[in-house]
Amino acid sequence: MLTLTSEAMYGTNRSVVSEFVFLGMTNTWEIQLLLFVFTFLFYFASMIGNLVIVLTVTLDVHLKSPLYFLLANLSVLDMIFCSITAPKMICDIFKEHKTISFWGCITQIFFSHAVGGTEMVLLIAMTFDRYVAICKPLHYLSVMSPRVCLFFLVTSWVIGLTHSVVQLVFVVGLPFCGPHTLDSFYCDLPRLLRLACTNTQALELMVTVNSGLISVGSFLLLVISYIFILFIVWKHSTGGLSKALSTLSAHVTVVVLFFGPLMFFYTWPSPTSHLDKYLAIFDAFITPFLNPVIYTFRNKDMKVAMGRVWGYLRPYREMS
Repeated sequence: MLTLTSEAMYGTNRSVVSEFVFLGMTNTWEIQLLLFVFTFLFYFASMIGNLVIVLTVTLDVHLKSPLYFLLANLSVLDMIFCSITAPKMICDIFKEHKTISFWGCITQIFFSHAVGGTEMVLLIAMTFDRYVAICKPLHYLSVMSPRVCLFFLVTSWVIGLTHSVVQLVFVVGLPFCGPHTLDSFYCDLPRLLRLACTNTQALELMVTVNSGLISVGSFLLLVISYIFILFIVWKHSTGGLSKALSTLSAHVTVVVLFFGPLMFFYTWPSPTSHLDKYLAIFDAFITPFLNPVIYTFRNKDMKVAMGRVWGYLRPYREMS
C-alpha cells in the first residue's frame, strides 16, 4: 500500500511518496520460477567466481603484478555491483507487492552510480597497464609501481563517488507526489526523474551529460587505446600481434559487456521499458559472472595459481 506523508516542499504542501512499487519482470508464475532459478544461479556463481579471483590474487605469491592487483579490485567491484540490486530482485520475484522505500531507492541509485563510475575508471587503468606491459615491457615495473596502482584505485573511487553525489544532490529534494510505480525491478535515475512532480528536463539533461557522455567517452577512449596498442605492436613486431590480440581480447570483451547496456540506458532518448529491464538483468547478473570466467579461463597464470591455492587450502579442509 502506498504510504504518503505531508510536508512543505517548494513552498507548497504536497503529499510526498515515501515508497515506490516495482512492477518487476513478469506476473506469470512459470516465468517467475525460471527467472528465480536463473538469477539465483548467476548471482551465486558471480559471487563465488569473483571471490575466488580475490582470494587467489591475495594468497598466491606469484600473482603480485599490477595487473592482478587491478583485477582483484575489479572483482571486488563486481561483487558489490551485483549485490546492489540482485538480492532484492531475487527476494521480490514471487511477491505480489514489490516495494522499496524512498531512501532505499536513493541508496540503490547512489551505489550503482558510485560503483559503476569507479569500475569505468578502473577499466581505463587496466588498459593503461596493458599498454605499458605490451609497448614498454622493460619499464613496466617502474611505471606501474605499487604507488601508481594505489593512485589508480583511490582515483577510481573518488571519481565514482563524486559522479554519484553530483547527480543525487539535485534529486533528493525533488517532490514525488505520485505516481509511485517503477516499471522495473530496481531503481534507476532516469525512471525516478520521470516520477517527480516538477519539470525535470534540466536534470534529465544533466544525467545524460554526466552518465551518458561519461559512458560513451570512456568507451571510445578504451577502444581508441586498444587500436593504438595494436597499431604499435603491428608496427614494431609482426609476430607479437597475435599475442597482443590474445591479451587484449579479454579486456575488449569485458569493456563491451560493461559499457553496452550503460550507453543504452543513458543516451537513448526514449528507451523501451522491456528492453531496459532485460539489459539491466544482463548488467546486474551476467556481466559480473562473465568477468571471472573471461579472466580465469583465458589466463594461464591465473589457472595455475588457482591450482596452487587449492593445494595450499586442501590440508586445512581435510583437518576441518
